[in-house]
Amino acid sequence: MAAISTSDIKNGITLVIENNLFTVIEFQHVKPGKGGAFVRTKLRNSRTGAVIERTYRSDERLEQAIIDKRDTQYLYRDGDDYVFMDQSTYDQVPVSSKNLGEAANFLTETGKAMLILYNDEIIGVELPASVELVIAETEPGVQGDRVSGARKPATLETGLVVQVPLFVGPGETIKVDTRTGEYMTRA
Repeated sequence: MAAISTSDIKNGITLVIENNLFTVIEFQHVKPGKGGAFVRTKLRNSRTGAVIERTYRSDERLEQAIIDKRDTQYLYRDGDDYVFMDQSTYDQVPVSSKNLGEAANFLTETGKAMLILYNDEIIGVELPASVELVIAETEPGVQGDRVSGARKPATLETGLVVQVPLFVGPGETIKVDTRTGEYMTRA
């Protein structure tokens, strides 16, 4: 673990604070007219997702966590675990659904994902910006119902329910934004 100065804080770095991992979302160096400079930060807990705000003096030292990112491919589900294959070593890595969170809604076999590890503990997963998923079930569009922007619910192959336009039918492949979980376009 590396000790860094508050002047080295950047968006996206991960810090160890009170035995928890926090990722810097925002930071602001403040130099008031009177008194010492300080850094105001917004931090997200990497395990729980909670956001906190902290202020540090300019002479404080913080502990930076060394994060490892591994390029993986999703293989299959084994009970409560999702099994990924490391693209460089071809090792199979089981990941619990608790560690995946909402990312599990976008995983299909042979899908790509980036596992984020800290001391061999999986703390998160990064997905591509969009994924292509097949619609498993939706109601057919009604003939003559052409209201612009009208939407209907559709259940995808992963079980995720998204709102799609009326013209999209079952069995079609659509692109879904993994950050918002919304329909983007037909694939």
